[in-house]
Parts: sequence; structure tokens; C-alpha cells
Amino acid sequence: MTTSPALLIAGHGTRDEGGAEALRALVRVLGERHPDVPVAGGFFGSPASPLPLSDAVDGLVERGATRLAVIPLLLAPTGPVPEALPMALERAAERHPGLGYACGAELGPHPKVLDVLERRLDEALGSGARRPEDRARTTVLLVGRGAADPYANAEVARAARLLWEGRGFAGVETAFVSQAAPDVPTGLDRCLALAAGARGPARIVVLPYFLFPGDLLERLHMQAEGWAAAHPGAEVFGAEAIGPAAEVAAVVMERYRATVAGDPLLNGAPCGDRAAAEDARETDGAPRRNAPLSTGSGER
Repeated sequence: MTTSPALLIAGHGTRDEGGAEALRALVRVLGERHPDVPVAGGFFGSPASPLPLSDAVDGLVERGATRLAVIPLLLAPTGPVPEALPMALERAAERHPGLGYACGAELGPHPKVLDVLERRLDEALGSGARRPEDRARTTVLLVGRGAADPYANAEVARAARLLWEGRGFAGVETAFVSQAAPDVPTGLDRCLALAAGARGPARIVVLPYFLFPGDLLERLHMQAEGWAAAHPGAEVFGAEAIGPAAEVAAVVMERYRATVAGDPLLNGAPCGDRAAAEDARETDGAPRRNAPLSTGSGER
């Protein structure tokens, strides 16, 4: 039996092996940095995922875990998550009577996540394009996956504003790969219009607001490449996904600790149905008190 609640990282619905490997890499980073905390990760919401959440739960239980702190690996709440994640956890609790679990907040536009986005921008532009005057003529298109839930889409706009603040870019526009407007070509049109008064050709960085690679990222690259081919006068750079960066691991651990310690902002909230508790604000280090991890349906 473990002394610390296990950390279960819950990603949403990927069938891509590259995304699964990125999650495995994140689990390895957390396991190496926090050997006292059993950790595993998997995806819910896709029966064909190469890394199912159910397998991650089974593995933690085999290692002696009786309580799980579940961290949704999401940048914003998305449409099916409020139903899909609780259902997946209920099924896990039915398979393992006595298994307790509690959900923490998704990652959101945490300052550390914004730092990784800025690094992906710099990598896309190259080492010779980081001077203030270079940034001043660079417009960023932050692209989310898109959802039927307008609140999820609004989180992408919030992240764009936070990314723009104090970083010296000409502007940060938003677009979505599917299900929401503006689409990627329209977002690039907006970036081009914003850069109309700048010296030299318009320079645009297409920045995916995705944690991991996958089909959506490939679709985004195709959309951006098609637009760039039709606008040869603009310089269009494609950035990579956030990936299993050390900063992402640090935010996951922050969410884990808040869930285990108990946070009033998390108390009683259903999985996947709230914005990130600490979003883009650094915590003040003050201790927090709350209820312990709840017990799943297996004990009823």
C-alpha cells in the first residue's frame, strides 16, 4: 500500500501514437523528479487510444494505490470532458472496490505554460530573430482545437491576451482548427491586416495551443501551409506543440499537491467542469485547507 495518493494524469481523446509517447515522456519526468509519488497517465474519451486511462488506473492499483489525485491534462475545459472523465473514473472505481479519487484543475494558461509557448515561438523564429525590433513586427496566431463550448474557446482568447502582455509582439490573434470561428485562414488574414503598417513583409508565427502532437496539429500545419502558398509576400513560421516540457510537469505537480492538500476552489467540483484554479496567477505560498480525497463508487 502506498502512503501518498497516486497521481493519475488524464489526457483527452487521442489516437495518435506521438501524443501517447509524449504523455509517457511526461510520466517519466514526473516519476524521476518525484519518486515518492506513484504516477501514471492515459487518455479518456477515445476507445482506440494507444494509452487508455483504464490501463493507467489498473497499473496504479497493482502498485498498491488506493487513492488517486486525477489531474486533467487539458489547457481548457472542452465540451465532452465534464461527462467523459467522471464516467471513466466511475468505471475504474467499479473495477476496484474501495478506490478513492478526487479531481484537480486542468492546467490552463499557467505562467509556466506561457513560458513554454514563448520558447516555442523563439524556436520557430530562430536564434537570429529575438531582438525587440524583430518581435515588434511579429504577429502570433494562437490556434486552439475548437469546441462547441464557448467557454472553452474563450480560454484560448484569454491565453492569447496573457501571451501578448509584456512580450513585445505586434499582436496575438486567435483561431481554431475546427468547430469554432475564426478558422485558421481567417485568423491569418487578421494577422496580415494587423501587420499592414509594419516595415518589411508581414511575419506571422502560427502557434498551436496544443499540449501534444497529433492529427489536429497535422491539420493545422496543412491549413497554414495552404494559406502561406496563397500569400507569398508574408513570412509564415510554424511552431511546435507545447510537448512534455519540464514546466508542464511542474504545473501538473502543483495541481496534484493542491488536490491532495485540499483547496477550497476545488472542493466538491466535478471533474473537468471548471477553469484552472490558479490559471495565470502565481500562488502566494500560503497553506490551503480542504476536504480529503473522496471515495469512488466502489465503496458504496
